[in-house]
Amino acid sequence: NLSGADRFRANLTGANLARADLTGANLSGADLTRANLSGANLARADLTGATLDGADLTDTNLTDTKGRDAGLTAGNAPVAVNLEQCPQKEANWRGFKIQVCDLRGVNLAGVDLRGATLRGADLTGATLTLANLSGANLDGADLSDAKLFKANLYGADLTLATLRGADLEGANLVGANLSGAYLTSANLHGADLYGAILDRANLSGNKLLPGANLSGANLTAALLTGADLSLAKLSEAILDSANLGGAKLNGADLAGADLSNAFLNQAELSYANLISANLRNADLTLANLSYANLTGARIEGAVMNQADLSNATAIGISRAALGGAKGLNSVKGLVN
Repeated sequence: NLSGADRFRANLTGANLARADLTGANLSGADLTRANLSGANLARADLTGATLDGADLTDTNLTDTKGRDAGLTAGNAPVAVNLEQCPQKEANWRGFKIQVCDLRGVNLAGVDLRGATLRGADLTGATLTLANLSGANLDGADLSDAKLFKANLYGADLTLATLRGADLEGANLVGANLSGAYLTSANLHGADLYGAILDRANLSGNKLLPGANLSGANLTAALLTGADLSLAKLSEAILDSANLGGAKLNGADLAGADLSNAFLNQAELSYANLISANLRNADLTLANLSYANLTGARIEGAVMNQADLSNATAIGISRAALGGAKGLNSVKGLVN
């Protein structure tokens, strides 16, 4: 137990400090190059001017750690890092624990951050391309304009996170929690959000969602006004009470999706697959459903005023249930 230790000026290169209790320790100026700090408790420690090149920070607790100009290495160039703002790459970050830290513009491309705790962290403009953030806690983090191309965010907690303008193309967000997250202008092209939780998330006006996999995702009460979900995979997705006014869902797969109470006023749903979808009490006023497949869909209480159903397929659905819609004479499979 070295908690509260006053001064470590010694060369600690390669030192084994695994699971050491260094709470409040004064490590200013210490050389911790390649030191093993896995599982160590460095809460409130002073690392001012310390060198941490290649240090192992697996499961290290750096909450409230101090240390201006602590040195780590990015490539071959030394980098001055403010540990009040968290360290950079080359250390082993797996299980890294810290809250409310400043990582603006940091380059963590390809870094292993599995299980990292970065609640409330400011990662604005950070580069996290191909980074492994599976199971990471990013609750309330700001990832605006961050580069997360093909990053692994499997099961990550992004509750209330800000991802405005973030590049998530091809990212793995399977099972991730994005409840209440802000995703306007985020690039989710080709992203895998299978089973993700996006209730109350804001994706309004997002034009970069085509082809995204949202199968089985929970989008309850999500804001998707004007979003482009053309060709998106939304089978079995939960969109209860979601706002999809003016959204583009052309060719989207919504088979078995729950769209009950959803607002789809003026939405584009041409060629959409709505087989067995739940559209009860949904508002489809002025929606374009031309060539859509509504076979087996539940439409009790749905509002279809001036909706365009030209050349749609609605096997087993009564003409009366589609009252107010246009193009009914060309709909295939209607029951009189």
